[in-house]
Amino acid sequence: MRKNLSPLFGLLLVGGAIFFASTGFAQSTADEIAKYRQMIADGNPSELYEDAGAELWKKPAGPKNATLEKCNLGLGPGVIKGAAAQLPRYFSDTNKVQDLESRLITCMSALQGISAQEIVDAPFQKGLKKDMDALVAYVVTASKDQKIKVSTQHPKEKEAYELGKRAFYYEGGLMDFSCATCHGSSGKRIRLQDLPNLTTQAGAAAGWGSWPAYRVSSGQFWTMGLRLNDCYRQQRFPFPIYGSDLLTAVSMYMAVNANGGTMQTPGLKR
Repeated sequence: MRKNLSPLFGLLLVGGAIFFASTGFAQSTADEIAKYRQMIADGNPSELYEDAGAELWKKPAGPKNATLEKCNLGLGPGVIKGAAAQLPRYFSDTNKVQDLESRLITCMSALQGISAQEIVDAPFQKGLKKDMDALVAYVVTASKDQKIKVSTQHPKEKEAYELGKRAFYYEGGLMDFSCATCHGSSGKRIRLQDLPNLTTQAGAAAGWGSWPAYRVSSGQFWTMGLRLNDCYRQQRFPFPIYGSDLLTAVSMYMAVNANGGTMQTPGLKR
């Protein structure tokens, strides 16, 4: 039964998007949303998260009462400028490819003695995950206007990219959706907003390069981990484990496709 119904759901979704896209109403609304973003861009509330993250970076915490100032995000201990523009990447100390959030988990655990599992299990935007929001905002702001330059030289980086590509096209859930259902071709729109085609360089640069972001509609800062978690929710998939290799791989696929683009993080979304 599920297999028979899934094309109908997909048809309704795409058909609705096409209907609105074909009307002046959709275009005019999208234009107004763009104007609104531009109007408030100078006062992006992400700055508040960035300031909080800067304090957390330098504040002793955890059982070891240590700061994160020696955290190595790939460019050397404590270096954050440009680091997010080159993540995910392979780290020899963990022998794995890590994105920003999974790498911060490693630093918080190794340097401060904070339980990695406690971070993973924390509810989004509460407790340790709220601290993660601030730290992410602090780090990504230091890469704003930097060129996206994610390596695939190491075998594990190549492996992560291929895994991310498979995950991107994998269909499942109640409606047999995949990431590619919404982001695998150009010209799609949902909720009156254009959906970037993440399989192209331009689309990936626009999508990957503008997250994490502050969402005006929810009044909250969303990390990429939360953004992907919500994507899987909308596909009716089981929620992925926070900081997992799966989320890193999907991020790797988007980031590598975006190479050469410009980081516009933190973004500002409706």
